[in-house]
Amino acid sequence: MGIQNLFTAGGVVMWPLLGFSVLAVGLIIERVVFWVRINKRQSRVVRDVLNLYRLDNVVGAMDKLQKNADLPLARIFLAALELEGPNPEEFRLALESEAQAEIPVLKRFQNLLETIIGLAPLLGLLGTVLGLIASFASLNLGDVGGTKTVGVTAGISEALVSTASGLIVAIFTLLFANTFRGLYQRQIALIQEYGGQLELLYRRRYERGEKTYAPTR
Repeated sequence: MGIQNLFTAGGVVMWPLLGFSVLAVGLIIERVVFWVRINKRQSRVVRDVLNLYRLDNVVGAMDKLQKNADLPLARIFLAALELEGPNPEEFRLALESEAQAEIPVLKRFQNLLETIIGLAPLLGLLGTVLGLIASFASLNLGDVGGTKTVGVTAGISEALVSTASGLIVAIFTLLFANTFRGLYQRQIALIQEYGGQLELLYRRRYERGEKTYAPTR
């Protein structure tokens, strides 16, 4: 069955389903590019930054972060390290605040994808109802096997094609939406892990500095 015949058989709901499918593909491509870029570079960059900071090379760590400021963890680290002489509590609050600010970036388009997942099957069901209505409207008990049979067949075809199309769009989108949700949860875990490591390093550095400049008695 060609595309034109498919849309003819599926009825009017095929057009919004087409719009949803195009929108879903566009959003999925954007999210795939986003997560591939993060997973390809972020862990290596963060480990390098932590090693530099552990060796007291704060300037090198800041320079590395600024060159990779398109990464969520780099922006989180910069928000804390750019503070002027914060105590450990202020440093921790800066990390947590910036981490919260990054959540909408990590969950971008998630609600829209979930909306497509919910509406696509409903549109398919609507096509089913419209197809059945068309079938019953074409049915004439006094003309069984006659000229009205074509209308009945077309209505049933519309019901089946629209339902299948709605399910295909929903299943395809759901597969990627769940994948993105898993990547988001993994990213939150990494933010907590690496953020905790940076906070610990800063706390040690801060306490060492206090001991260095503490007045002698």
